[in-house]
Amino acid sequence: MRRERGVALLTAIILVALATIVAAGIAFRNGMTARRTSSAFMFDQAIQYAAATEAMAAYVLREDRKNKGSTDDFTEDWARPYGPVELTPGSGIWLEAQLDDAQGRFNVNNLVDAEGKARPEAIKQLERLLATLGLEANWATLLADWIDADDQPIGFAGGEDTLYLAQSPAYRAPNAPIVSVSELLALPGFGIERYTKLAPYLSALPPGTPLNVCTAAGIVIDAMTEEQEYGVDAERLAKMRESGCFPTRADLQSKVRPDLWVTLQYEVSEKSEYYRLRSFVGIGTTEFALYSLLKREATGARPILRTYGTD
Repeated sequence: MRRERGVALLTAIILVALATIVAAGIAFRNGMTARRTSSAFMFDQAIQYAAATEAMAAYVLREDRKNKGSTDDFTEDWARPYGPVELTPGSGIWLEAQLDDAQGRFNVNNLVDAEGKARPEAIKQLERLLATLGLEANWATLLADWIDADDQPIGFAGGEDTLYLAQSPAYRAPNAPIVSVSELLALPGFGIERYTKLAPYLSALPPGTPLNVCTAAGIVIDAMTEEQEYGVDAERLAKMRESGCFPTRADLQSKVRPDLWVTLQYEVSEKSEYYRLRSFVGIGTTEFALYSLLKREATGARPILRTYGTD
């Protein structure tokens, strides 16, 4: 009888332990389900708030087109950051937004023409920008080969499918305009350090989209004009832009060689149609970021590309 009581006690202990494990598992799954549901709800809520900033940006860009002059520069309303503001007092929901001129950067899709052929003059411009940043010039040719329509490498510095099929895992060159400058990371050996240096000066817009000299970084303008003037002193350039567009197309024409201006006049502008919107939403301890590429049109602006979390 004593032995039977010991077996019964051991059985009871095992059953209690199993019941505890099952209960803990059910409680854990229920807790995770609740957290996933809450996170999904907050994600959807954040998307709606962030999408609202696109509507505000469209309104600002539409009013700018109606009321402002012939240039798009840093003195205009679109260039002013919005927030951070709490949408409803005590709600714990914060919103912050900033518009940037996407045409104030070197458009990598201009490395090819409308027929998809590489443009040697644009490759030279990117090579000068790379040199200013202390990066190797061969990346300009490699990127042009990544975008151009043919499958023939541009000299020894280029690379087509034979280069990328040798990688692990293997892949192929798209041979088409890119939609994000992050595709630079697909170039073998380019790496995050080079990307961090170069990405702030690049954009991926439709081929033929000109550079807005009113908002472009000085080193980008110098790379286009073969000069070393506007990128030498960034603070001076910012000071000159406090009163409007600087440098203007007329300023550039007076400084560059006449033979260079024949081509450059079609590559620079004082107006912009593409803008990059950064929207940040905070809901309690949750933070959400939406990056939108907007195209300005007669009735406002429409998003043509969105990315979540990372630029």
